[in-house]
Amino acid sequence: MRHREFEGTIKTVTISKTPDGKYYASILVDDELELPETSKDGKGIGIDLGLTHFAITSNGSKYENPRHLAKHQRNLKRKQQKLSRKKKGSNNRQKARRKVAKVHSKISRCREDFLHKLSRKIVNENQVIAVENLNVKGMVRNHNLAKAISDCGWGMFCTMLKYKAEWEGKTYIEVDRFFPSSKTCNVCLNQVASLPLDVRTWTCEHCKTTHDRDINAAINIKNEALRILSLGTSDTAYRGDVRPKVGRKSVLRQSPVK
Repeated sequence: MRHREFEGTIKTVTISKTPDGKYYASILVDDELELPETSKDGKGIGIDLGLTHFAITSNGSKYENPRHLAKHQRNLKRKQQKLSRKKKGSNNRQKARRKVAKVHSKISRCREDFLHKLSRKIVNENQVIAVENLNVKGMVRNHNLAKAISDCGWGMFCTMLKYKAEWEGKTYIEVDRFFPSSKTCNVCLNQVASLPLDVRTWTCEHCKTTHDRDINAAINIKNEALRILSLGTSDTAYRGDVRPKVGRKSVLRQSPVK
């Protein structure tokens, strides 16, 4: 049973079974259509990814982190406890295992639904989409944040942004993770030497502009991506070109603004 007709020639069909016992058919179809030519002209947006807010954009929008795992944590823990009490190799243990797998599957579907909708909205509204090329594998080595980072699905989100942009003939670009997007004033390009994570707003000592840390980072990501595109290269964005305009770098020690 299929919900719509396939457009094109079916090349391969891959059958897979999920841990919760469901079967899926992945069908590769050649529709003989070519991707549209990529355009760099039009509205651009920079995206800073985070944990409190899943995504913060250069236009000031903030999208809350749905925290899918946390919402289902109690139900998952309860079913995992029941599973641990079942005798190994028994039918009851297999039933309990499938119930745990169903919860994980539901969490995964909720996450993918959120990521698909948000990535579609961003691609529809912008011509140039810029993000940081985060080292997610390295970040999850921090055991205190590993679960929260994995639950976000940043890598999947960036993948969705990329292929949807390609389908629409739009530009997707990743800015080097070492580019100091948070520590650089987007107005005068003055750069502070240190900006602790608990400092969420800061004031530039050079031009006196007060910044929301995440929005400032998103603006800098967008500006750096547009600069790279203007040079006609898709190379990594950070090459040390963003420099402070005044003296030595300062260190911000202010308390976080609530």
